[in-house]
Amino acid sequence: MFGKILIANRGEIALRIQRACREMGIRTVVVHSTADTDAKYVKLADESVCIGPPPSKDSYLNIPAIISAAEVTDAEAIHPGYGFLSENADFAERVEKSGFVFIGPRPESIRLMGDKVSAKKAMQEAGVPCVPGSPGALPEEPREIVKIARAIGYPVIIKAAGGGGGRGMRVVHTEAALINAVNMTRQEAQAAFGNPDVYMEKFLENPRHIEIQVLADQHRNAVWLGERDCSMQRRHQKIIEEAPAPGIPRKVIERIGDRCAEACRRIGYRGAGTFEFLYENGEFYFIEMNTRLQVEHPVTEMVTGIDIVQQQIRIAAGEKLPFKQREIVMRGHAIECRINAEDPYKFTPSPGRITAWHPPGGPGVRVDSHVYAGYFVPPYYDSMIGKLICYGDTRAQALARMRVALSEMVVEGISTNIPLHRELLLDEKFIRGGTSIHYLEQRLAARQASQMP
Repeated sequence: MFGKILIANRGEIALRIQRACREMGIRTVVVHSTADTDAKYVKLADESVCIGPPPSKDSYLNIPAIISAAEVTDAEAIHPGYGFLSENADFAERVEKSGFVFIGPRPESIRLMGDKVSAKKAMQEAGVPCVPGSPGALPEEPREIVKIARAIGYPVIIKAAGGGGGRGMRVVHTEAALINAVNMTRQEAQAAFGNPDVYMEKFLENPRHIEIQVLADQHRNAVWLGERDCSMQRRHQKIIEEAPAPGIPRKVIERIGDRCAEACRRIGYRGAGTFEFLYENGEFYFIEMNTRLQVEHPVTEMVTGIDIVQQQIRIAAGEKLPFKQREIVMRGHAIECRINAEDPYKFTPSPGRITAWHPPGGPGVRVDSHVYAGYFVPPYYDSMIGKLICYGDTRAQALARMRVALSEMVVEGISTNIPLHRELLLDEKFIRGGTSIHYLEQRLAARQASQMP
């Protein structure tokens, strides 16, 4: 086992990884920008290294600075968390070539699954169902593009092969708009991801977003840890996540979960990963794989009792998975609300000083957050300041505990999206379960329309 791990991230996930390390008796090194000098996890770390000014490109995305920090502190491994460099194959390669262990998949796995076209091809070969679409990147010839769209059937969605995070996508409803949409998405893809390749898929009208969590070791063992429903989202950004997904038959989930584990074995995957699917009319369609830890991993931890971060570390150290598929049992229900520093309805960021911070408590309540009273939320990074997770024996109990927890939670000095969460936890359709990925945006649009003079 490693004696010292460098955490190449910030915010709540840096603290989450640090806690996993401390529990395992592993010393931690935290890298940080000048904006995060006063962060809780920086104070709690065995060692901390300032790697640059606030902008991400000068600090958390600065590969040479992170590698240097690992060298001067004699760290043995680097955990990238999520976001930033976590799915950067070049970074993973540099880490390994510099003599450190990258706590994540091999660089070639990140490359394979990071390109949506090659990922889809690999999944089709592994028998994982995919959304009907173009066989690869779209050709240059407009007539060929029109032919592909006609075969799929409108509406279609144009996606950047190197995209992610909800960027580089365009829905097309008519043939007249097709070629222009393809050209615009290509330009955006080149600018945002340095790769102009785009592909086409059938646009599903009212799907749910269901994902399967997997763990795979270096010895070709792979398991799946149940599913999560992440359909409550705005602009492809998740807001509420839960496990298990309400209303989907277990047999259907088990069939898709087993295929995901088999796909991991086929591609020689190592570490934690998540297969993301759209689910509509009883069918699953693969959209992408995240080759990293997910923001919403705690709901899976609550229902399986497995510490995913510690498993990532053990796998990276060469250990075998300590359990087989039949030993993984899901119990109860867990729900996570992402707490963001933003206006609850306009979604404008709200950085600033937190003057009061009272997290909730009680049975089945978990708060993953790095903030405290007096903490200054910097304007340079993602607006998420924490996650509130509630567990219950049933979904109804988890919902009830979440309502109580949200009513107890006090954050003053900045705006947060807690009022929106309180509202959604009373929403009849959400309580029933099974809302589509468009539900929240439709609800917000209706709310805005009702307030118009």
